Amino acid sequence: MIESADFRTAMARLGAAVNLVTTDGPAGRHGITASAVCSVTDTPPTLLVCVNRASRANVLLKANGVLCVNVLAGRHAPLSARFAGAADMAERFGPEADWTRLETGAPVLADASVALDCRIASVSEVGSHSVFFAEVEDIRLHAEIEGLIYFNRAYHHLAAAEASA
Repeated sequence: MIESADFRTAMARLGAAVNLVTTDGPAGRHGITASAVCSVTDTPPTLLVCVNRASRANVLLKANGVLCVNVLAGRHAPLSARFAGAADMAERFGPEADWTRLETGAPVLADASVALDCRIASVSEVGSHSVFFAEVEDIRLHAEIEGLIYFNRAYHHLAAAEASA
């Protein structure tokens, strides 16, 4: 049997993009930091997002039926920490960041490296988490290509290499 602590240590060595997963709708606005996000298929464009079933975000995502995956850049590390902590929603969506909306109405971080605006197509319950399968309805790409990775329990900034002429 694999121990939970051993599995968590192993997963800490699986570097992942840092994202803010946001939602808004009848159940209200909410957002969390998440690294358990990946592409599923490009036809139709679909992502999966894993959210702990004990999280308030889980209930709100299901009730609203929409989400936006805001892929963060290195400059967003403090924002990521705020969305991962105990800050209330007013603080998380505070004036330090510029928020807009696309097709679904979920909050979009204006300077996110990429924003993937999605409608939740289905949800599967797996152990302690819900796996949200979300169809992408709109995409916003930021001009600056950079990323924020979480690896070995720390943030790491990625910058795109200069294209050679």
